[in-house]
Amino acid sequence: MPPATKPRRIVSLNLCADQLVLALADRDQIAGVTRNATDSEMSGEAAKARGLPVLKNSAEQILAIDPDLVVGMPASRSAPMRALKGHRFNLLDLQSADTVDQIYASVRQTAVAVGHPERGEALVARMQAALARLGKPGGGKVAAYYQRRGFMTGTGTLIDDLMQRMGLVNLAAKLDKPPLSQLSLEEMVAAQPDYLIVESATDKIADQGTEMLHHPALAGIPRISIPQAWTVCGSPAYAQAAEGMAQQLARFQDRTHAR
Repeated sequence: MPPATKPRRIVSLNLCADQLVLALADRDQIAGVTRNATDSEMSGEAAKARGLPVLKNSAEQILAIDPDLVVGMPASRSAPMRALKGHRFNLLDLQSADTVDQIYASVRQTAVAVGHPERGEALVARMQAALARLGKPGGGKVAAYYQRRGFMTGTGTLIDDLMQRMGLVNLAAKLDKPPLSQLSLEEMVAAQPDYLIVESATDKIADQGTEMLHHPALAGIPRISIPQAWTVCGSPAYAQAAEGMAQQLARFQDRTHAR
């Protein structure tokens, strides 16, 4: 059930909660977001966050706002709320999402809490329709989500869920790797995945951590580049990440057919 009156001083306590609140609440309902909310490299809703009050993770600042809704993952375990243990606030404890179904659940929970349940249902419907249109363009090919310093994202993660939805096989699953592992350049070359999925911020060499991603030995592996902001959290940007991947997969397939 939505609240009897819509909250007017909503505070978000972490980046993932920021994106849900920004997507579903009215701007004038939002009294504070985190410092990363306006960072386009980190948040899929950065444009909406600009100009809103930015929190400094300060219990005193939250107390001064006197929020009527505090949203976090979970809010009750955050440092500011632990410091304000003696004060009563309306809390929305969200769970981090590792699958698109968990994203839908978080969207619906947040929409109800901010007083706009219909927005949550509409957003879920748009995401579902967008994903249904894409199908599984990966065609069962193998991909590795490869990050700076050779970190590779494994199973049981949002990235893995996204890869499966796109019809891709996660190299980490084939190699029986944990959710996060390091794979050396030599190991990656030996594994020869059909695609490397990389963060768009690493498209250019910025430091030693990104330099290895541009080694000539990897040059022959096609790359799918997507912004970290679309995958760092379980958020509505999941659909954008899927669309971006599908577009790039289609271009690779067109080139293959043209040969």
